[in-house]
Amino acid sequence: MCSLNKVIIACSLIILTATSASLFANETGHFGIGKKATPEEIAGWDIDIRPDGKGLPEGQGSVLKGEGLYEAKCSSCHGLFGEGEGRWPALAGGEDSLTEDRPEKTVGSFWPYASTLWDYINRAMPFTSPKTLTTNEVYAITAYVLYLNDLVEEDFVLTQNNLASIKMPNEENFYIDNRPDTNNKRCMNNCKDPSKIIVVHSLQGITPELQEKESTEEQKPLLSDQAIKGKAIYATSCSICHTSGVAGAPKVGDTAMWETRLKQGKDTLVKHATQGFQGTTGVMPAKGGNLTLTDDQVKNAVQYMVEAK
Repeated sequence: MCSLNKVIIACSLIILTATSASLFANETGHFGIGKKATPEEIAGWDIDIRPDGKGLPEGQGSVLKGEGLYEAKCSSCHGLFGEGEGRWPALAGGEDSLTEDRPEKTVGSFWPYASTLWDYINRAMPFTSPKTLTTNEVYAITAYVLYLNDLVEEDFVLTQNNLASIKMPNEENFYIDNRPDTNNKRCMNNCKDPSKIIVVHSLQGITPELQEKESTEEQKPLLSDQAIKGKAIYATSCSICHTSGVAGAPKVGDTAMWETRLKQGKDTLVKHATQGFQGTTGVMPAKGGNLTLTDDQVKNAVQYMVEAK
């Protein structure tokens, strides 16, 4: 009798749960999972800036202040005058180049709104440690980049009240695409045989690594267990800087650079990678800017780079 009662109660709970989920699912935009976002949670994601300046936080920054910040935090990738370093994008120049075969799309030559510049710096810069700039620092760096493009004067101070008044040279060439939406149908006829598709070249640090090839090829030196664990961490969180040498990062494969770093001891190397370090030859953000990594994961990634040198 006791067992029968338990079965009846369990079935009742299942029916009640299913009924509740069904009722919630009938509500518009509700699928019966998760919970309603709080105003605080929504505010954390609602940080976009409109062209009319709506969404900008209160603050200010001058061109003069932005010059020093730019040189310290941006110039290693974008050049002292916004000309770009290596394959990193240029921020200034490119005037009247958009009709050429290879246009130079910079902030001054291409971008439609100044709000986009503020928003992108605020969200994603510096590349090695995004979201570390204060609001006033974002205003100052934005002002300086606008100055590099001759859009503001040297004594200009950017605020939430005057950003929307800045007219970008290429704004008029952007327009709303009013073509109707269409749904493409899958062809699925005469498809290429996947077994005949061959990768002929990959971009270092960009293209996902290919699977290890057969032993008929030249074998690479064996890695320690710790280095093997760190290889995946390196690929996802370290490779962009340590394959290109951005911000003074020692490149994997450059034995001389790594031997210089190793003279200070591997413990110091791991400490700098974990806690962050700024020296005379470059800057290392704490955990490569990925603060979700554990100390052990960073240590393993360092071990991989040391062995792969």
